[in-house]
Amino acid sequence: MVAGISTGCLFPKNLEDSLYDLAVNGAGAVCIAVNTRSELKKSFAHGAANLLRHFDMTCPVVSGYSAETEQLMLFSDYERRVSDILEYYKLYFNFMSILGAETFIIDGPRAGCKTELFCERYLRLCEIAKEHGVRPALRNVNHWQSGSLSFLREVRSRLGDGLSFVLDTKQAVRCRETPFAFLEAAGGSVRAVMISDSSERGDCLPIGKGRFRFHDLFARLSRLSPDCSVILDLDRSSISGTAELLTGYNILCNMISAHKKEEQT
Repeated sequence: MVAGISTGCLFPKNLEDSLYDLAVNGAGAVCIAVNTRSELKKSFAHGAANLLRHFDMTCPVVSGYSAETEQLMLFSDYERRVSDILEYYKLYFNFMSILGAETFIIDGPRAGCKTELFCERYLRLCEIAKEHGVRPALRNVNHWQSGSLSFLREVRSRLGDGLSFVLDTKQAVRCRETPFAFLEAAGGSVRAVMISDSSERGDCLPIGKGRFRFHDLFARLSRLSPDCSVILDLDRSSISGTAELLTGYNILCNMISAHKKEEQT
């Protein structure tokens, strides 16, 4: 397991500025949240890659800004839309290959998509991504089909090892499910965890401000997906600034390190 921070925590600060802030403050890994098409240009990607190398950072995960179009385009009955969006995703995958990123987050259809159709479109996307050394991963999102445990189980049953999954702990809570239920349903397909603390005070709290069972999560991840990335993912309104964000990241790093030591003893 490796800990990281999403640049989306500092939105709407420009992506390059967010990345630099996290770099100079010691983040070892990041999820880059792309915010607009111009950030997918090769020149922008090379600039971000140079910054990552300079600060000895990695970017295991990338998220996009086009989740709302997935229902309209990727899971459409209109084949030309599907072809167009698959071409568009190549911009993301080229961007990721420059950065050395592996996992691309998708949220899937909002509602009403048959499991067979989802799997067919997902596999088409995976084929294109594979050419760039990238894998799309479905994230659980409240009010999307991916927020349904039964949908996740059906998809995993059909795709088996062909499925990659990103567990979002706050979204699980919003679905009135436990993150552990999604983790067990996804099993070894988990590539990353978008993590935050939670309690009756909220579902997207800085680490240490809630009562989430981090130790239990790490224990299950070690059993099911020991090589996954654990990305601190907070709303900008949840934190006072970069200092509080990095404090949470350091706590997360220490918890993962302590868990690894426990396993070795």
